[in-house]
Amino acid sequence: MLLSRRPLAAALHLAPLSPPLLLFFASASSSCSPAAASASGGSRGCSAVRMDSGAVETASTWAVWSTPSAEPRSISIGKEIFCNRSLNMRNITAVGFDMDYTLAQYKPETFESLAYYGTIEKLVKDLNYPEELLTWEFDWKYMVRGLVLDKKRGNILKMDRHKYVKVAYHGFRELSKEEKVAAYGSTLIRDSFDEPDYALIDTLFSLGEAYLFAQLVDFMDSNPGKVPAGTDYPLMYKDVRSAVDLCHRDGTLKRMVAKDPGRYINEDLAIVPMLEMIKKSGRSTFLVTNSLWDYTNVVMNYLCGPYTSDAGSGLNHKWLQYFDIVITGSSKPSFFHDDNRAGLFEVEPDSGKLLNADIQIGSPRSSRQHAMPVHKVYQGGNVGHLHRLLSIASSSQILYVGDHIYGDILRSKKVLGWRTMLVIPELEHEVKLLSESKSTRKELRHLRMERDSIEDRIHHLEWSLKFDDLTENQKEKLFSEHVNLLQQREHARRLHQEAQRQHHQKFHKVWGQLMKTGYQNSRFAHQVSRGLRACIAARLQTSVCIPPTSTIARAKITCPMSSMCLSCRSSP
Repeated sequence: MLLSRRPLAAALHLAPLSPPLLLFFASASSSCSPAAASASGGSRGCSAVRMDSGAVETASTWAVWSTPSAEPRSISIGKEIFCNRSLNMRNITAVGFDMDYTLAQYKPETFESLAYYGTIEKLVKDLNYPEELLTWEFDWKYMVRGLVLDKKRGNILKMDRHKYVKVAYHGFRELSKEEKVAAYGSTLIRDSFDEPDYALIDTLFSLGEAYLFAQLVDFMDSNPGKVPAGTDYPLMYKDVRSAVDLCHRDGTLKRMVAKDPGRYINEDLAIVPMLEMIKKSGRSTFLVTNSLWDYTNVVMNYLCGPYTSDAGSGLNHKWLQYFDIVITGSSKPSFFHDDNRAGLFEVEPDSGKLLNADIQIGSPRSSRQHAMPVHKVYQGGNVGHLHRLLSIASSSQILYVGDHIYGDILRSKKVLGWRTMLVIPELEHEVKLLSESKSTRKELRHLRMERDSIEDRIHHLEWSLKFDDLTENQKEKLFSEHVNLLQQREHARRLHQEAQRQHHQKFHKVWGQLMKTGYQNSRFAHQVSRGLRACIAARLQTSVCIPPTSTIARAKITCPMSSMCLSCRSSP
């Protein structure tokens, strides 16, 4: 597993297939300052690559860093890479990408707001909700990934990796400890927190609908007569999902994005150089997206525009030169099942026409060599079609970069054995704050040790009072000391709890750290560490990186984020 914290246009610069060499590329845009790194030595397992050295070659819009380095340079925590699994890039012959929230990083303040207001409009006009909803406002920073939505009770939950509910809100009202225990801690059989009673908020696309559901819960509790008759929490969530689906089906969102891509998508001048580096290394590149051709063409033209568009020209297809195969309308995750019988169609780029694709290029295991097909844009199909188009003999030769744990990562890893990279944009902010809070975390450990020490003394004292043969005078002294220790313990607990709350609120005012819940890894962190095959990147937009080759993979490295490392097995 490999992890970076800057958006994806950072890119990879990969050496030819023979030597085991890894190079890093990062954008020098306003959101990304130059930095890079390499490491050498020998160790494996859960660790963090501290990119403390790197040879830097600066250009006007981008820079490349490679290993081995000539000049050691220190870099910011925001540019470091963390890994817990080695990967020899010599074995990777094809690198693939998802598009939405992977190559294309959407601006939440505009794109998520667009989805939110579009959903409200559908609720009012198509599902008979009151027009009062049209005046509501959207706080795009409120929700985070990794939450669980309880459809039955109207609650939103944050759990640790053991599925214990640590933070819970009913609408926007925080539940007390007693309410949490009554709802989720008093059953004989542990709740699985899965569908159909729960919804998992695991994608950035889901944050707006989760926020809207919380608003509707509060609204219905205060105004039960204003919602459609017979509406309860589960039906209300179903209505929200239906309204979201309507926005996507009728093209509302994509039409707005197509009109002004720069308003909704972060520009990234490093994507094209990244793709060029991969291709120069001798590897194939491919794009697999659920978006259809017309929208894919708009987005990729915008992302690759500074390198492919002529002055004054509209859309063109020059960006296709950076991909060997493009598959649109893939219907992931079902795309990753070879027994999926979805037909494959060729897409005529200029007209968008679909043509029957009769691929007679043999089996992926065939010894015959087949030329790459003339057409490179397709729609539908399944992973078997992709393997044959790329002449891939083994699924372990593919590295795929995506943002969806289930749709991109788990299926492609578990079903196929692909190497995978998950994009988690939130980590850039999270790890930076974590690095800045070292003294706070040290104080938290001290407070916890002090609390535990007092509790130990209380237990020993209670044991003595119960079992030791004591005089009345001795018992009186111990009782007095016991009362004093109980007061000290309560004071130490309050200090620790308040300090811990303040620490977590620095990361997020409501939900705390993305990857932690108290001292445990969060449910989201557990999913990430359990689900990935190769690596994590923060945002491919500004700093993509590819898992290390054999040289880098054996680097001896230390973990600067031990308190939140996704895969460290030792306690923080």
